[in-house]
Amino acid sequence: MNELQHQPAQARHKRTRLLLPFLAGVLVFTGPLNAGSIPAAQAASSQAAVTYKLVQQGESIVTSGVRQLTYAWVPSDKTKPTEVIHVLQVDLRNPYVQLNAMGGPKGSVTARQSVGAMVKETGAIAGINGDVFRTGSTSEGVPMGAQINSGQLLVSTEQLQGMYAFGVTKDRQPIIDNFVFTGEVIAADGTPFSLTGLNKAAYRTEPDKAYSHANALYMYTSAWTAPERPANSGATPTEALVVDGIVTEISVGTPIVTAIPENGYILRGHGDKTAANFITTHLNVGDKINTTTSLKSADGRTYDPSEFQMMVSGHTLLLDKGAATAFTRDISGVSGGADRARTAVGYSKDGNTAYLLTVEENGGRKGVTLKELQQILSELGVWKAVNLDGGGSTTMISRPLGEFQTQLTHPTSYGTTQRLVTNGIGVYTTAPQGAIKGIVASGAQTLFMGQQAAYSLKAYDTYYNPIDPNGLKPTWSLNKQIGTLVDGTFTATKTGSADLQVKAGNATDSLSLEIIGEAQISKLIVEPNTTALKPGAVISLPVKAQLTDGRQLSVPASAVTWEFRGFKANMADGKLTVGSVENNIAAGYAIARYDGYGAVAVLASGSEKGLEDFEKSSYNVGFSGTPVETVGSSSITTGIPGRENSKVLVMDYDFTLGSGKRFANAVLNNGKGITIDGTPSTLTLDVLGDQSMHWLRAEFTDVNGKTVYATIVDQIDWSGWKNLKIDLAGAGLKGPSKLTKLYIVNKEEDQDERALQGNWHSII
Repeated sequence: MNELQHQPAQARHKRTRLLLPFLAGVLVFTGPLNAGSIPAAQAASSQAAVTYKLVQQGESIVTSGVRQLTYAWVPSDKTKPTEVIHVLQVDLRNPYVQLNAMGGPKGSVTARQSVGAMVKETGAIAGINGDVFRTGSTSEGVPMGAQINSGQLLVSTEQLQGMYAFGVTKDRQPIIDNFVFTGEVIAADGTPFSLTGLNKAAYRTEPDKAYSHANALYMYTSAWTAPERPANSGATPTEALVVDGIVTEISVGTPIVTAIPENGYILRGHGDKTAANFITTHLNVGDKINTTTSLKSADGRTYDPSEFQMMVSGHTLLLDKGAATAFTRDISGVSGGADRARTAVGYSKDGNTAYLLTVEENGGRKGVTLKELQQILSELGVWKAVNLDGGGSTTMISRPLGEFQTQLTHPTSYGTTQRLVTNGIGVYTTAPQGAIKGIVASGAQTLFMGQQAAYSLKAYDTYYNPIDPNGLKPTWSLNKQIGTLVDGTFTATKTGSADLQVKAGNATDSLSLEIIGEAQISKLIVEPNTTALKPGAVISLPVKAQLTDGRQLSVPASAVTWEFRGFKANMADGKLTVGSVENNIAAGYAIARYDGYGAVAVLASGSEKGLEDFEKSSYNVGFSGTPVETVGSSSITTGIPGRENSKVLVMDYDFTLGSGKRFANAVLNNGKGITIDGTPSTLTLDVLGDQSMHWLRAEFTDVNGKTVYATIVDQIDWSGWKNLKIDLAGAGLKGPSKLTKLYIVNKEEDQDERALQGNWHSII
């Protein structure tokens, strides 16, 4: 969930690419076969006020001094899903445990990476995502607040209102405060000049909305790896390179091209009578200069950054003295009133415990509002807490007890995909190797009937760090016969729950198994990769189960039985190979069943036909935007990577100005559109995703002159090429018809999740 700020008006549009080749296709829909599978009582909304209670579900040890706890946020209204909260509880008194900031690859503050990659690169045993940052193809994605790694200030604060940060001092004291950066450069002749910031992107200051880099002096270190310092600043730079405190190079009106060494930095100034003038008038090559930086808290205390072990900024203050506090920053920028995935960090009243918390959002679980997050933190006993980046950024990584590798603690908003983020908070251990303390049963805990899983024995030492279990001879057993168990390999044959027990020597452990059954399922979902039914076609038919508790799980192919109507086919490993198709049928039906539930994929018999490739197009492609502040352009061009030999439709768009719901339209043939013969049921297309998170749609005019809208994808939430389908039959399109517009929508809600600028490319 990335807070977006207006970029300077001089910003240039750096293009991100979206390619849409359209083909006539076929219709698909899914749904349960057994009507009434969702109780009517659950379908009706409760009129009573919904209350929640926090219920602990599980606890495990990550390492000495670090516990991982799972909580359910249980609603009184049973029609609402139970949200799940994950907490890393860190004992700051433990001498072997340390918190530190994590960032981009090799310490870059402008190159993002996933929390999992940060944890792996830095050797952490757990971690969460951190600061809010700006999205968009023209943004460097730099943290908006301060970042300190091992006592070194890498990024300063911005001149924004109400932004709070979490830090831990060298003497292990946690602090959450509203910090302000101060700095100064003293020239060799004794002339001082204020530093405005360190390693900062261009932004608008608050409350005056001024350009951040106008008439200001900034410092950039080797941690800034982006090509510009910074992009879209609207300010012509005058720069000085300083190495080991000595000015080695000065450039007036243009950036210095010399790479910044680790023992150096660049002073970047603007303004003939201000910062740039200070460089040209008071700095000379060979001069020794002095630079100082500090952070001042809201209570007036000034800190040298080296006093901190770490610092990661966030957003609004959530708790103070154990109670919810007024939000210190406008929460609309982080969808504060909506149910979303959340990340927060806080500490206990005595300052001995830090809490790193995430709230899951995936499948039927929608997350919580910031007010609910305040309630959760308060019930956990947190004394002071700050909100971190949430939504698609929310990620927790941890190392299960006995495991050598870390893993994703819970699904992200995208499932197993982790968003690339600006920084995070890592948990580290320096504990020595200890003697063996216990064993752990490791393996899948949630299965479907017919699914097979192998279990292994792990071991841990007196500091709860993993050790090699070789030499241990495990004996496995089940307390309930819900399947077969042979040498640690379990095959589920019945629904229900049981404990898988393991013994090695005098040590024992157990693992709770859950075999999903009809009572836990609200619906099955089938998502074929294509719906074209013809002999020889190979169709991937993955099946998912939406559970009543909000989870959405993939059903293994071994657990699903199939029935085919209208055609003959073979099914193997989730892939259907069509044999023969009955004559004169409009559609065939692939019916998936699991424990009394079913879902249908309708596969239409028909041909595929190209609609447009722009190779010989002579009509105009125009641009329109809403609101009027939305600007952009559309054209047909060539040379797009991956489609170098094809002509493509390109639309630039800029949502920087304006407010509310925003539209950018590529208008085909002056609004007259492209003719679609017949009545196709589906259009299939390839899309080059740019993770802009916008809603991608198409506009048609049907045979009766009626405007019909169809969703291509709810969110452009991926990078690279992806095959998609437009359900024309479901949209009610009657042919012959015309495709009049392709457009993106920046919906009013959750705008913090989407890029303000970009472009897309299309082949029809």
